[in-house]
Amino acid sequence: MDMSNNNYREVWQYALDQIHEQYKKEGSQQETEFKLWFNMQYIEDTDNTITVSVPSEFLWLQMQKKGNVGKVIKKIEELTGQKNIEINHTVSDSTIAVPDEKEINTPQKIKKTEDPPKKTNEEKPARKHPQLREDFTFDTFVSGDNNNFAYNASIAVSKEPGKKFNPILLYGGVGLGKTHLMQAIGNYIFKEHDDKFKICYTSAEAFTNEFTSSLASKTTEKFKSKYRGLDVLLLDDIHFLQNKPALQEELFYTFNELRDHNSQMVFTCDRPITELKGFADRIQSRISNGLCVDLQPPNYETRRAILLKKLEILGKKIPDDVIDYIAKNVETNVRDLESALTKMIGYAELIQKSLTIEIAQQQLRDIFSNPSAGNITIDTIQKVVADEYQISVSDIKNKKRDQKFVTPRQIALYIARELTEYSFTELGNEFGGRDHSTAMHSYEKICSQMKIDSTLNARVQLLMKEIKDYKK
Repeated sequence: MDMSNNNYREVWQYALDQIHEQYKKEGSQQETEFKLWFNMQYIEDTDNTITVSVPSEFLWLQMQKKGNVGKVIKKIEELTGQKNIEINHTVSDSTIAVPDEKEINTPQKIKKTEDPPKKTNEEKPARKHPQLREDFTFDTFVSGDNNNFAYNASIAVSKEPGKKFNPILLYGGVGLGKTHLMQAIGNYIFKEHDDKFKICYTSAEAFTNEFTSSLASKTTEKFKSKYRGLDVLLLDDIHFLQNKPALQEELFYTFNELRDHNSQMVFTCDRPITELKGFADRIQSRISNGLCVDLQPPNYETRRAILLKKLEILGKKIPDDVIDYIAKNVETNVRDLESALTKMIGYAELIQKSLTIEIAQQQLRDIFSNPSAGNITIDTIQKVVADEYQISVSDIKNKKRDQKFVTPRQIALYIARELTEYSFTELGNEFGGRDHSTAMHSYEKICSQMKIDSTLNARVQLLMKEIKDYKK
């Protein structure tokens, strides 16, 4: 199919309309989300690229980060059958108004993103570790009463890897900074020691997949050599290894090898190591013999400091009363704080007006009226769904194949996947010891049914709202 000379224009609009319809079904607040995070205006296209204008570079980066640019590309590829479509962007002086055809073809309306200044020979860029985020450093981490111990211990580990607090376990709820501190340790050691230290950051899920692949390809020796020869192992989310005896055994021998060579080990977990189910006692005891420190939700002063630090990093400003409003109302975690702040910055750049406390109250009311998804438990989800379908929680978890049990079970799994950060493997364990493929099948089935059954879609949306509002 020849797609050039603005032939993508109608497909682009149709793709956005379809995505818009999905947001409309979720209520007026999602309408605002759509207008804010899909604010791209079609300009022109070539055979496999589409150029759009956006209000600001900040909004473009956030739309990319949220996956919204990818959603549009995927929808267009579905509609056209074309593959490898790219969306390029320019920053426009015009913001809210949708440009008409004359405006689209007026060059002075569009301001291309400026290229970053070229570095001189004296400005050698700092080397980046391929597995670590550059922005996850101690400088960008805001410490307070809730995390001072973890912060100081992490710095101590960075300065003397393998000598102090080895291993160290950082644990706590979603969005409290565990991964940030872990990667800050890695970045500090890499900066100080460069190639002298072999540093590896990986999630427990990636570790699992890599191990499984090595078994299939008969390259387990290569896998063992990689991990047992490290100077620093940063293993994120070890709760993922619950009920995986083969992986735990591999970790056990890797742990012993690294300990014998005084290699630094850093782990993160969503709860104390002793509370993990289906986890070998010998690994629990070894990690417990190191330093285990928890991170708690930040207090008001720390929350405000986090917001100010984020604004400083982004080079943005918003009114003090709006900062206070966010800091006072988001009491859950850093991730929710940053989400609220990002929305306010994005909205300000969209409307090109100063923010007011009234605007903040209106735009953030949905976030503040509902508890964070990080505080939603599987128990709550199962109870609310079971009550809705007039069955028991045990019916949700058991193996009964009657349709009156299967449907609510699949809905509960779908909602749990949407509202928590549990993997399919973890969800399978929480729903009666099912394997990950069964959990995945349940999720995908409800996804498919909701697209064609508006009644089911509405029911699931109401259940999700009830779960967010649920009070024990």
